Amino acid sequence: MQTVKIRTSQNIDIDYEVAGLGDRVLARIVDMGVFIGLFYALYIIVIIFFLSTIQSFDGKSVPVTIIVLGVIYSLASIFYDLIAEVFFNGQSLGKYALKIRVVNINGARPTLGQFLLRWVFRLVDFILTAGIGAVISVAVSEKKQRIGDIVAGTTVVKTTPKTNLNELFFSYEDEEYEPVFSGVSELRDADMTLVYEVLTNFKATGNSSLIYNMAIQVKNHLGIEIPAGMNEYDFLQTVVKDYSYVVSRQGV
Repeated sequence: MQTVKIRTSQNIDIDYEVAGLGDRVLARIVDMGVFIGLFYALYIIVIIFFLSTIQSFDGKSVPVTIIVLGVIYSLASIFYDLIAEVFFNGQSLGKYALKIRVVNINGARPTLGQFLLRWVFRLVDFILTAGIGAVISVAVSEKKQRIGDIVAGTTVVKTTPKTNLNELFFSYEDEEYEPVFSGVSELRDADMTLVYEVLTNFKATGNSSLIYNMAIQVKNHLGIEIPAGMNEYDFLQTVVKDYSYVVSRQGV
């Protein structure tokens, strides 16, 4: 599984999975569906316009309204991907629906120049090669990049964490269990998902700096100190366990 490191708002680098060919194709299908729907909507508008003006239409000139609609549709089709990705954090409607987005190869937000390069090379990926170039490039490249991505230094990643909240929290049968850190109730589900992601990444990569940085973030947020004899890894595991207990007891 190929990954790209992305720095979170908590300044923690997390490995996010690179989006595969299937995700990208489905996202493109969604985007095409949007434009097909828009085309038929404009088609209906044109039909209604003709029916309302058929008696005055001399058949020698095309109404200005139809020309304007055609120009707007053409421009939207051409610039849609560029505008959407620039203004919506690397996502078109299709990418948003599939929960994927364009990122710099180092995990940062791409620059305007990178978005522009990626858009220009759609000509190669989808028009000159009829989409075959993009498919082959994504299938064989290490970071699942189409030709435009390779030139621009970008790729597409999945934005959803690999961890499901249902996997984190469980019921405790031990009624006598006492949480070590009672202040964990101040944390949110999103915080705990990130903690669990860090623990999972550490098990896969052995990157201890992830554990250290996350532990510092958590202890500073809770205003506590890590007890003597407890390392950062055990601290985070205890926080997850305590939070799981607190959540399981809510409403009891």
